[in-house]
Amino acid sequence: MTPMLEAPDTTRAPARTAPPVWLVVALACAGQFLVVLDISVVNVALPSVRGGLALDEQGLQWVVNAYSIAFAGFMLLGGRAGDLYGRKRMFLVGLGLFTLASLAGGLAQEGWQLLVARAVQGLGAAVLAPSTLTLVTSAVPEGAARARAIATWTAVGAGGGAAGGFVGGVLVEALSWRWVLLINVPVGAVVLAAAARWISESRAGDGRRLDLPGAILVTAGLATLAYGVSQTEAAGWTAASTVVPLCAGLALVALFLLAEARAKAPLMPLGLLKLRSVASANVAMFLSGSAMFCMWFFMTLYAQNVLGYTPLDAGLALVPSSLAVIVGSKAAPRLMRATGARAVAVLGTLVALAGFAWQSTMTADGDYLTAIMIPGVLMMLGAGLAGTPLASLATSGAAPEEAGLVSGLVNTSRTMGGSLGLAVMATIAAARTDGRGTPEALTEGYALVFATGTAVLAVGAVLMWAWLPRTGAGEKG
Repeated sequence: MTPMLEAPDTTRAPARTAPPVWLVVALACAGQFLVVLDISVVNVALPSVRGGLALDEQGLQWVVNAYSIAFAGFMLLGGRAGDLYGRKRMFLVGLGLFTLASLAGGLAQEGWQLLVARAVQGLGAAVLAPSTLTLVTSAVPEGAARARAIATWTAVGAGGGAAGGFVGGVLVEALSWRWVLLINVPVGAVVLAAAARWISESRAGDGRRLDLPGAILVTAGLATLAYGVSQTEAAGWTAASTVVPLCAGLALVALFLLAEARAKAPLMPLGLLKLRSVASANVAMFLSGSAMFCMWFFMTLYAQNVLGYTPLDAGLALVPSSLAVIVGSKAAPRLMRATGARAVAVLGTLVALAGFAWQSTMTADGDYLTAIMIPGVLMMLGAGLAGTPLASLATSGAAPEEAGLVSGLVNTSRTMGGSLGLAVMATIAAARTDGRGTPEALTEGYALVFATGTAVLAVGAVLMWAWLPRTGAGEKG
């Protein structure tokens, strides 16, 4: 009932005091941290999982892929559901699913039980993740304050990815592989209780219903694409098990776009893609993600397989990089006010490019300072600087009723870019090593990956300078 039609009620209890903005941002960021952490935290635990549940190589691959496929496939649906049914409600539903699935995975006694739990975790993450950014942008007015809040969200998300290896190494060595999942349960329960108490509901659906045909098509298309990408490392790009799902996924996405053009209340209004800020920032996010996501994976492999670090040592070696991404994210809003979002995005990409170029000169006998720490800090400092203005631009041009969808699109672009980039880079590394397992051969493969990442970021920097709006979020206020 609208306020104009509502009868006055002098006996009504006073409205609950609105929660502090910082608390809403903190809870949203906590949810985002858990989502991103679980993309990477299980990697360190995979050898222990193999022994504990007797999984083969393909089964281990699906411990990772079951999560990422469900995460990517349901992201847009989760974002739109938040717009229509309430951002707080979807935050709670997503986090609840994620927490229960973490408990089930940590207690799994059979391999299939763990794989099902990981898929449900990915579904919960897809419902939760878009709401985290939407809650932040809804709670903070547009301008400098919102840019700082998005910087915090970016830093926490990137920090979650960075912390995965370290957290996983500590838990596996101190407790067992099960705790890389069980650790989510107490944290998730605390965040759930606080969010239920303090976060206010918001929605902008105007009574519209969910576009079910569009939801089915885009979810099936993205999930099928993600599955095809996941097959490339084991089967290669030309195998039928790769080509068929990739083509099917593209066909489903094309059908989704056709259906959306004709729908009265589309899941994703195609007019959003005509907004320069939304289209350019998401393409830039996709390109950046395709390079940046690979950094942690291949740096960890280089530290362990070539330099002989333990999983815990490898995690500790990347702590300076983890701190650098936080520094970059928090510095970005000030630079955005001084020079503009586009300039900061390009600057961050160029800083990351310098780190990738440095890392591409790695050798089999490199020392920590010059082979891991300095290039890693440059890569992640640049990632932090670039991520904040891109997220700000991607969400600044959309109407309030599309906020959840745009947030889902941001996460989808980054996740699909990272998944595709990792598959391509793994293929490049494998082709260069050609089955040789010596430290020298592995180093050649990893070095080629970082050289390729350098080229991708160079293309991204040019695209950002030419296409991103000259003015944007965070430049005033």
